[in-house]
Amino acid sequence: MRVFVSFLLFAIVGFALPHAVAADLFHRHFADSTLRVDYHRTGNRKCDTIVDVTYAVAGGWVGSTTQLIDPFDNGDYRIVVTDTAASEFLYSRCYNTLFSEYRQTKAGADSAATFEEVVRVPLPLHAVRLLFQRRGTDGKFHTQSAMLLDPAAKDFAPRRPQPLCSPLRLHYSGNPQRKVDIAIVPEGYGAADSLKMRRDLQRFCDYILAQEPFASRSRHINVWGLPLTAKASGITNPGRGIAVESLLGASYNTLGSDRYLMTTRLWQLHDVLATTPCDHIVIMANSTTYGGGAIYNFYAMSSTCDMAYMVLPHELGHSIGGLADEYVDEELSYSDIHPTATEPVEPNITTLVDFASKWQSMLPKGTAVPTPDNASVSRSENGPLGVYEGAGYKPRGVYRPAMHCMMRDYAPFCPVCKKRLNAVFDLYIK
Repeated sequence: MRVFVSFLLFAIVGFALPHAVAADLFHRHFADSTLRVDYHRTGNRKCDTIVDVTYAVAGGWVGSTTQLIDPFDNGDYRIVVTDTAASEFLYSRCYNTLFSEYRQTKAGADSAATFEEVVRVPLPLHAVRLLFQRRGTDGKFHTQSAMLLDPAAKDFAPRRPQPLCSPLRLHYSGNPQRKVDIAIVPEGYGAADSLKMRRDLQRFCDYILAQEPFASRSRHINVWGLPLTAKASGITNPGRGIAVESLLGASYNTLGSDRYLMTTRLWQLHDVLATTPCDHIVIMANSTTYGGGAIYNFYAMSSTCDMAYMVLPHELGHSIGGLADEYVDEELSYSDIHPTATEPVEPNITTLVDFASKWQSMLPKGTAVPTPDNASVSRSENGPLGVYEGAGYKPRGVYRPAMHCMMRDYAPFCPVCKKRLNAVFDLYIK
């Protein structure tokens, strides 16, 4: 029990075990391989169930071997690996899902839908428990499903997906276990698009590394590209009557939003990435139409439109940093995703219910809360750090740290967002 209490303390206050101790802990419990857990999440706003769980072993473990417990209280869901008595946390990661957003739509109120999902954990050496946890109305994680996993059991026969191609090193800094590995997967490129696809891969890599804090942390980042083409070219767009049988089935008009470009084929996506070092995923959609989307610790997506150099970093803010949108859009079908009676988990917005847990300590002395808007601040800069009303799609009751930010209107990332992104980078390089 003492070990569990220590783990919990380190996770909450953000401390870490000494590297040698943490690495020894990893090698006592885990192999140098990635266990992929595939499953369906089905339900609506009233219910949420995990079914059809299967396993795959895909490549070596490229995550940290010392930072095993997620220090960030973010996301609606968490995967936890424990000992068989569920008394010792061995590994955990928080994440969000497309299902979470579906639940907030009109259809999601009572119509059931089923989504593919994937979580990845280091392959256990011995019997463990997998806990699928969901954040409750009290703001805490609660176990919704638990299962015993014994890699020595006769019926444990995980799939071993075969790679379709070898990844390209678009930007290489070193050992994947000590780097943030970002993999770019092309979508909607036909056989005749091979040269364009390779140019676009490098272009997307350059877009990522051009923005701070990615630029100053480039020595800590690897970017991989998968040179994949399919039979068909283009991206499905129901609003324009375009239907394409692409590799991942990506489509505009996800959840009823014209510009929301996503895929629901998570299992196929991860099959493609089977042996590619990958902490975070980017899907590069071959389309000149503006669009994209991202989900925390799930994937990010952007079309190759003229605005991709801004869309892509914005989406990575979501998928890597767990950052919230800071703009106002009352037309979104899930605009009630941030209720003003509770404090959002995302680090860059607040309802002032628990502002002390956000960027209050970063504010200059004497800053008014809320902070009056300053129309003279150019969109090319953040402006003074403050507490500005209008964020999380809502014009009232939700606040953001800066007048302008990448998460609002494609300005540079503000200090609060940079702080979180840098903290996430540190999680992978230690």
